[in-house]
Amino acid sequence: MATSLAVRNTSMSIKVCIIEDHADFREALGQVIRSTEGFSLAGKFGSAEEGLLHLPKCDVILLDIGLPGRSGIEAIPDLREKLPNAEIVIMTVFEDDRNIFRAVLAGANGYLLKKTPPERIITGIREAVSGGMPMTPSIARRAFDLLKKYAPEPEGENSITPREQEVLSLLVEGCNYKLISERLSISIDTVRNHIKSIYRKLQVHSKSQAVAKAIREGLV
Repeated sequence: MATSLAVRNTSMSIKVCIIEDHADFREALGQVIRSTEGFSLAGKFGSAEEGLLHLPKCDVILLDIGLPGRSGIEAIPDLREKLPNAEIVIMTVFEDDRNIFRAVLAGANGYLLKKTPPERIITGIREAVSGGMPMTPSIARRAFDLLKKYAPEPEGENSITPREQEVLSLLVEGCNYKLISERLSISIDTVRNHIKSIYRKLQVHSKSQAVAKAIREGLV
């Protein structure tokens, strides 16, 4: 797949690690990564413990939830500590509210189902590296449902404005700055200003923390 997209370093491939206990799926996913131009497979592991022990430097970690020993969600904080700049994208069969909620709260940068077509997985990895939060459409809908379910009436000067709500909703959907700009017909600088304001009001420092707090406290 010879699609060019801006990443952290356009002169180098996107390095991907896989933590997945199902051997056949792990091998198939690894083959997809290896055979895609602009990507390289940095490592593949069958458990969170093995991954944490041997994890090489990489740009993206594709992480299963239902692993032997520690679950993928339980491992996210330690993976984040070991590779703070890596994007962690969940790849799982679970599409229930509880796992979605816990993964976002733990700091996952995306949530894709294993039935996702290979080309969409590749696109999702690119989105994550470019600042987006890739989600399978059905997962994005459930995330929005969670936001609606727990949304209180905003009040006070630190309340999220209607426009900021739109921006935050698009962050939850997985959009990067450019896509938000196009969806809302505003400049990228305006998007940055809205997101800066959102971070200040929510007292967070990253998009995953903002999305997690929005879901946890129903701020959208």
